[in-house]
Formats: sequence, structure tokens, C-alpha cells
Amino acid sequence: MDCPNCHTSLLQLPHGAQCMRCAARRAVTRIGGRLQLLAYKNHHIAQTFSSYGRRTPSSNQLPSPFGRKRALIIGITYKKTKNELKGCLNDAKCMKYLLVNRFKFPQDSVLMLTEEERDPYKIPTKHNIRTAMYWLMQGVQAGDSLVFHFSGHGLQQRNYNGDEVDGYDETLCPLDFKTQGTIIDDELNATLVKPLPPGAKLHAIIDACHSGTMLDLPFLCRMDSTGRYVWEDHRPPSGVWKGTNGGEVISFSGCDDHQNSSDTDSLSKVTSTGAMTFSFIQAIESGQGTTYGSILNAIRSSIHNSTSDLGGKIVSSLLTMLINGGSVGIGMRQEPQLTATEPFDVYTKPFLL
Repeated sequence: MDCPNCHTSLLQLPHGAQCMRCAARRAVTRIGGRLQLLAYKNHHIAQTFSSYGRRTPSSNQLPSPFGRKRALIIGITYKKTKNELKGCLNDAKCMKYLLVNRFKFPQDSVLMLTEEERDPYKIPTKHNIRTAMYWLMQGVQAGDSLVFHFSGHGLQQRNYNGDEVDGYDETLCPLDFKTQGTIIDDELNATLVKPLPPGAKLHAIIDACHSGTMLDLPFLCRMDSTGRYVWEDHRPPSGVWKGTNGGEVISFSGCDDHQNSSDTDSLSKVTSTGAMTFSFIQAIESGQGTTYGSILNAIRSSIHNSTSDLGGKIVSSLLTMLINGGSVGIGMRQEPQLTATEPFDVYTKPFLL
């Protein structure tokens, strides 16, 4: 949470807090519930977003948010830190290539946030990711197709408000998460899922640890090794609505909530990539991307067939050990997941972007 007066970054507020004291000015501000905090964040992001239009024409700007197809692609390597990853930048570049060349997304409707970007507003900091998510959702209407792709670190933290079946919130790690904190799944849901109107759709591809229910979608497709599946009801015990405003959201994620995702060169044989992102793109390029079921099966088969090679390259192994004081087993299973706002037949529903 940021101070509403001077915007100084503050620590995460405990559930149920009624006020906060600014670390810089010591001023006390009364606050409402959790959703009110998210609403404030989005309002502040809206103000930031509107400022882009007032920049000089010669400066770098985010592309226009309006278009039938648009995508936000985030790849973070955490370069020169103990948590450095090798394949996330490759993931981002390959995903953009796939969207532009196979699914005909306009070049200027794909926003990339990576450490390579020269525009400071396109570096994947927490503030910039929040702003970019707002950009993605700006003016969305029936017929629009949106894509959100994230390749980087993911973590879990204890949930205290009763809206998680397993008792944990999932979080994404921005480039500056060590100082600014993570982005919690409640915020992702409030920003990317809840506003989606009827007739619009969002596909998320999240290649990170603990990413199974990263968008807090109500239903998870539990698939076994033979391809048989059942939809699990993951609506919160608290009764909080986690669906959309009528639109459709479907998410592919790198692993189950309790698992880690792999950053490896064993799949491409040439360079490092996220195992899930590489397998997702490979499934589509090899003609296995006709339905959601065929894609999920292809991703799982590709990763399972390479399990012996992935063992020592778990994406978040060091990070998890540093933060949780735990240990990560070599050769840990990685099972990509499919979640959605509504259950459907995964073998008949065509995959369309």
C-alpha cells in the first residue's frame, strides 16, 4: 500500500487494519476494507496512466490501449541478483513473436515489460506492472481478445481473510519485489478478471512457481496422466465473488500452487527458457493447439518427458529457500494447470485468441 498523500511505499497492511501511518510524514490515514484498498490502487494507477498522454510526442509512450487484440508480456530475469533467471527474456520475446505472427496481434498492441527496455516506464517494476495491467484493461469491450503473459518468480504467503481454499495467497514478483513487495493474487483478480465485460475474453499464460491459481479463478481443471479431467470448484469459502463482469478468462499456469516451475535449456537444447512457456508455444507450433485439452496435454507431456533433465534447474528453488528457510527437492514434479471462470469441455472447446 502507498500513502495516499505523498505516495511513499508502505508495507503490506494486515487484514482488518482500519488506519495506517505514513513512514515518511507520520500522518495517519483511515482506510476501508481490502477491496477498497485495491480500488484506491487502481484509481492511483489511472491517474498515472493518464499522465502518459501529456508527455511530449518525441518521448517514448505506451501504445494506445484500444484495439480488438492486445497483450501485456512481462519477462523478468532479476539480473545480477541471487535470484537471477536465464530464460524469462527469451520467453517474453518468443511469446510476442507467437502472438504477432500466428495470432495476428498488431505490433503496437503488444506491450513488453523487460529489463532490456530503454523506456523507464517499461521496466517491470511493481509500479510499472500495475500501470501496464490497467493499460491492458482500458476500454475493453465485447469482441476484444486480451493476453497476459508473465515469466518470472512466484511465491506464496499465508492468507488471513478466508478466500483461499488452501489457506495461501499466490503472488508474482516484480523486479523490485525485495523493496516494494509482491503483487498478490487478489489484486490480479480485481484488476484483470472482475472488470471484464460480456463478450470480451482474457487468456493468461503464467510461467512462475506456485502459479496454479494465480488469478484466483473459480474453477480448476484437475487432469490426470491419462488426460481424464474433472473441474474442481475453487470458489472462496468466504463467498467472495472471483469471477468476471460477464467476460471469459482462461489461464494456463506453469505448475500447481504447491509446486515450482523450471527454467531450463533442456527443452530448446539451445538456450534457457521457461519449461511451461516453451512447451505452450511448441504445442501450438506443432499443430496441437486446436483445443484447450490438447494444449494442456501437450504441455504436460513435454515437461514430463524432460523431467530427468529439469531436476537441477527449478526456477524458484534458491528464492524459496532464502525466504521460507525450506529446501527444494531435486526432480520435483511440475504439473501445468488450467483454470477458468466457467467449466467447459476442454476437448471440444476450440482454442482461439
